[in-house]
Amino acid sequence: MTSPRAALAAYGRIQAETDVATADPHKLVALLFDAALAAVHRAAERMRARDLATKGTAVSRAIQIIEQGLAASLDRSAGGELAARLADLYDYMSRRLLLASARNDPEGLEEVARLLAELREAWRAIGAESAKDRAHGERGA
Repeated sequence: MTSPRAALAAYGRIQAETDVATADPHKLVALLFDAALAAVHRAAERMRARDLATKGTAVSRAIQIIEQGLAASLDRSAGGELAARLADLYDYMSRRLLLASARNDPEGLEEVARLLAELREAWRAIGAESAKDRAHGERGA
């Protein structure tokens, strides 16, 4: 018999897979921000609980999402200076997470969480504005 917790976890995985499979590119980046932020929060929670193994796994996951998801999704040729600055910021966040994990430094995790949250909100605002522009264009056509 499956426990309610296991069933809920399975549902969450299926929901996440469905979100990714059906998302537009803008939504995919938003999902990456959400996942990175969740991993950083999990690392902080595990750090407070002195669960170093799980903390390390969560930090590794956050770094992987930042480097292989967010940084890799940058279009450096079309993005110009903004893309270069974001690449530098993503690199800083990865290094900061690694150092915070090694030193069990909750302030480092909190700093990265703040940065990710600010970027996520800016990304959502861009998405909302783009959707509004598309809707306006469709009505005007």
